[in-house]
Amino acid sequence: MSPPLKKLLVIQTAALSPEVARGLELAGVEFQAAQGVFPAVTCTAQASFRTASLPAAHGMIANGLYHRSLRKVMFWEQSSALVAGPRIWDDFRHAGGRVALLFWQQSMGEDVDILLTPAPIHKHHGGLVQDCYGKPDGLYTDLCRRLGASFTLHRYWGPAASAKAGDWIAAATMQVMQAPSPGLCLTYLPTLDYDFQRFGPTHAKGRVAIARLRQQLADLMTAAEKNGYGVVIFGDYAIAECPGGAVFLNRALADAGLMKARNVRGMLYPDFHASRAFAMVDHEVAHLYVARETDIPAVKTLVAQIAGVAEVLDADAQAGVGLRNAHSGELVAVAGEGTWFAYPWWRNRAQAPDYARHIDIHNKPGFDPCELFLCLFPPGITQDTTRVRGSHGRTGSGREIAIGSTVDLKSQPADIIELGRCVKEWLGRL
Repeated sequence: MSPPLKKLLVIQTAALSPEVARGLELAGVEFQAAQGVFPAVTCTAQASFRTASLPAAHGMIANGLYHRSLRKVMFWEQSSALVAGPRIWDDFRHAGGRVALLFWQQSMGEDVDILLTPAPIHKHHGGLVQDCYGKPDGLYTDLCRRLGASFTLHRYWGPAASAKAGDWIAAATMQVMQAPSPGLCLTYLPTLDYDFQRFGPTHAKGRVAIARLRQQLADLMTAAEKNGYGVVIFGDYAIAECPGGAVFLNRALADAGLMKARNVRGMLYPDFHASRAFAMVDHEVAHLYVARETDIPAVKTLVAQIAGVAEVLDADAQAGVGLRNAHSGELVAVAGEGTWFAYPWWRNRAQAPDYARHIDIHNKPGFDPCELFLCLFPPGITQDTTRVRGSHGRTGSGREIAIGSTVDLKSQPADIIELGRCVKEWLGRL
């Protein structure tokens, strides 16, 4: 009889749905369908797992946050202080266990023993220095030496993003699992995300991405067995085809005189100081920030009538799904099946802000999947939203995630939050 496992590897796998999981055929892992957390986006899902709580409690209501005191939208910020609440590994660490957190969002400053996440330096006159933030000091340099290659940021996001990013992360994770290995190691594989969004989950290129993911997971499981780890694998959301295309909430709000923009040398930049309402969009979900309480009913009526909007949640409805938080919009719009929300407010491409033509994940007031595509003329990132074929954010029937494990979690988790609780309890039994 094999000795009881004392270590755990958690692999959060982007876009892992039950349909995808059935084709992975990983020895020793039986996948089950479960519910994601709403909205089904990366930062919300990861924060919900590691705190075993709803967005209403931990505060990551999207991949971006609108900071009302600054009147500024900020996407993909990495401070762990943005995620409120205790972590599922706190008791384990207090008992002497060691924890590694690799390539998870909002991880910088997290109370763990080993940490690795992309942290490029943006140069003053353009361009960037590729680098990763590591803990302990020298971790990233040591991994680059052992792997014979550094992490390439352009493969992690943008037109050149590919499964090669997942290859590097998987290889780095296998190095971290070697002695002296942490008792809990959490890592992230983005492999499916890129071509599922570019082409849709049923496209031939999506099947190629699945094959690459299968190899990455198989390698990680081999390393896990060698180093005495059990394995938990879970998805954050299911990507669906979006033949209905993009819905432009901010254009409708601007047409109604509610969203305001500054004309700077012919380019329209958002003016959140003067805007009475605007949409911070994130795939299939959008937070609507309404400056005046008296405008809320009119904004809800306006947005609900836009083609491609399935529903608009007020404060009570948000509370009912565990989303209502100080960061939340006064209203939250959900896209209809087969559509997604795009952030632009301009109609003439010549009026687009400078960042619309570039990869700028932090400053755009909404997630922009067009950053996965190049435009040859004018050169830069495309503004053609019709090229996006897959999106996510909705939950419910047909949007389940997959959860698989090689360890006994004592129960089958119904959702990501329950999975977090199960992992916490498993660690407590060590």
